[in-house]
Amino acid sequence: MPHTPATAASHAPLRSLLFVPADSPRKLDKAAASGADALILDLEDSVAADRKATARQLALEYLHQHPKAQRRQPLWVRINPLDSPWAMQDLCVCAGAPDGIMLPKASAVADVLRLGHGLDALEAHHALPAHGIRILPIVTEVPQALFALQAYHQQPHARLHGLTWGAEDLAAAIGASHNRLPDGRYDDLFRLARSLCLAAASAAGVQPVDTIWADYRDSTGLQAEAQAARRAGFTGKLAIHPAQVPIINAAFTPDAAEIAWFERVVQAFADQPDQGTIGLDGKMLDLPHLRQAQRVLALAAQLARREQA
Repeated sequence: MPHTPATAASHAPLRSLLFVPADSPRKLDKAAASGADALILDLEDSVAADRKATARQLALEYLHQHPKAQRRQPLWVRINPLDSPWAMQDLCVCAGAPDGIMLPKASAVADVLRLGHGLDALEAHHALPAHGIRILPIVTEVPQALFALQAYHQQPHARLHGLTWGAEDLAAAIGASHNRLPDGRYDDLFRLARSLCLAAASAAGVQPVDTIWADYRDSTGLQAEAQAARRAGFTGKLAIHPAQVPIINAAFTPDAAEIAWFERVVQAFADQPDQGTIGLDGKMLDLPHLRQAQRVLALAAQLARREQA
């Protein structure tokens, strides 16, 4: 039976989630030093069909070499889609107690429920804590998924960590030649997919994670897109190269000026507790501004505690 997920704000969000081809020990070692908030050992798109078994074995070995209690960063595994011939074999990685499973090409919340039932059995078999393995589905890679996003709120699941979206597979699924316009903005369908993912994650009370920036050499473009994603409400972003990690982490971390402003906002309301609207530096602020300030300051405190841990 589904359970209500933990509120995303109760833990510091994963700002950067770095994909690493699981069939490359060299890349796994390099990724571990990247400073990413989480690594995603990839068994899907970055691994050729004839390397799937090797990637699966190396991922399991890596998880065993980095037991959960000693990990510097969470280790997730992206399995292959549930309707592929590899997905059930991929779940052997549960023996290594990954922190989570990324589920690609999720067409509906039923896919999360199906995966959750499998994880229930595997956790019991391997004597792991119940619901210790979270799920992060990619919820826009197939067209039909766009019509089912409200169900993540209507059928909440205890394992659901967040929702993320993808533009590359969606473009291929609908036959689009590109997902962006000549000026670099996403075309209409992909902007819709992004917005629906963000709204669905917020409604479900889980972390909204923005998709990849494909050109890992374009740090300026990545920075602009990551900053825009945070302004929109996303709290983290997928990465495909270690060089992207510091840019993403910085974009999703409140800076000193931002913290100072929001501390003043909170203090101004504290000084006038009987006022619903106050003026500060020529700006009229009301209770939504206070809630925003409290949210940002809570995020800054959570990230600071993570850095000190």
